[in-house]
Amino acid sequence: MSVSRVAGAAMRRIQAGNALSAFGLGFTVPYLYVYVAQTRDLGATTAGAVLGVFAMAALVALPFTGRVIDRKGPLPVLVGASLLAGAGAVAMGFASSVVAVVFAAALLGAGTAVMQPALATMIVWCSDPSSRTRSFALQFFLQNLGLGLGGLLGGQIVDKSRPESFLLLFGIEAVMFLVLAGIGLTIRLPRPATPVGAPAQGTAKGGLKALLGHKAMVQLCVLGFVLFFACYGQFESGLAAYGTEAAGIEPATLGTALAANTAVIVLAQFLVLRFVERRKRSRMIGAVGLIWTVAWLLAGYAGLGEGSQAMATAAFIATYALFGLGEAMLAPTVAPLVADLAPESMVGQYNSAFALVKQLALAIGPAVGGPMGAAWHAPYIVTFVLFSLGITVLAVRLGRQLTPMQNQPYLAVKTRVVAQHKPVEQVGTAV
Repeated sequence: MSVSRVAGAAMRRIQAGNALSAFGLGFTVPYLYVYVAQTRDLGATTAGAVLGVFAMAALVALPFTGRVIDRKGPLPVLVGASLLAGAGAVAMGFASSVVAVVFAAALLGAGTAVMQPALATMIVWCSDPSSRTRSFALQFFLQNLGLGLGGLLGGQIVDKSRPESFLLLFGIEAVMFLVLAGIGLTIRLPRPATPVGAPAQGTAKGGLKALLGHKAMVQLCVLGFVLFFACYGQFESGLAAYGTEAAGIEPATLGTALAANTAVIVLAQFLVLRFVERRKRSRMIGAVGLIWTVAWLLAGYAGLGEGSQAMATAAFIATYALFGLGEAMLAPTVAPLVADLAPESMVGQYNSAFALVKQLALAIGPAVGGPMGAAWHAPYIVTFVLFSLGITVLAVRLGRQLTPMQNQPYLAVKTRVVAQHKPVEQVGTAV
């Protein structure tokens, strides 16, 4: 079997497993707070602590994950993480005490966090720079589709007065993780390809020191923190609090807004991809900053109270929709860029470092945005308008650190077409 056929077969299995695990997460994530606080009657404080443990478990596990991936390969890490998450889901379904739910949350949080860099590294190994953009876009599409469908079906099953309904939800989630582990055991990975513009392998053995010495990667991590802090870190905390307190949004409308976000991602992902993949990555990330600036201004309008409640509600839903458009633009841009910056022997460490940055943003974002959104309405909007504009500034600065091929991988496709008659050495020199 040719390398391309091996990679194609592996990629199909990876994407299928990715979709199924997202489907399982969608069954439980929206209802975890209700389950701990109300169904198990452990209180809001314990429920908040459980959500915090999710983040802390990821922060503890991820610093070690990348080096293990690079030494042992992503497959064993994925299978181990899937089994760990499955055990956490089962434990959560049976947990009825504070100690039990915290322990289950630690298993579940660590397992699901470690899966992400393992899956990302597998996608890198099974793609080349010309196909990587579409591969990561498909992963993001399937994740959101799986989460959306899982949440929708889970909502039809869940009953906060019946613990057994949650046991069914967590059982389905555990089965999905076991299926992912089973799929992982059937995958035959090709040898990893060297990312575009990456340093030679001999320069990649410095671990964290080498990563911190890579200026473009450090700038991308800073940019990533701002991206996740200003968007995902606010969805279910600061922005939700602002909507209900300042804009008078009904709690049910928050679900509609989140559905609009998911719908835009699912419907627009591949239309956006055709626009994004031929353009400079730094410019597309900068454009996302401008789109999100408009989104935050719409949220500000919703909270002014100048128009009707219907107009405020429409503006608030449009805010979430615009966030979805930006997310669809980022999916084929940021994750492939992490891969293309990584030396061949450090792909796992680069993916894990970026996942760690994301988790930090998701942990700090609600802690900062929640109180601001609930009490300091105008400063909250101004702060995140400035953060969004900061995304554009940081993206422009990052673009200056990237090689032409890292910033616009479509050039590699054009170069190969133009240079087919040239010897391999000449093509490599051109790149």
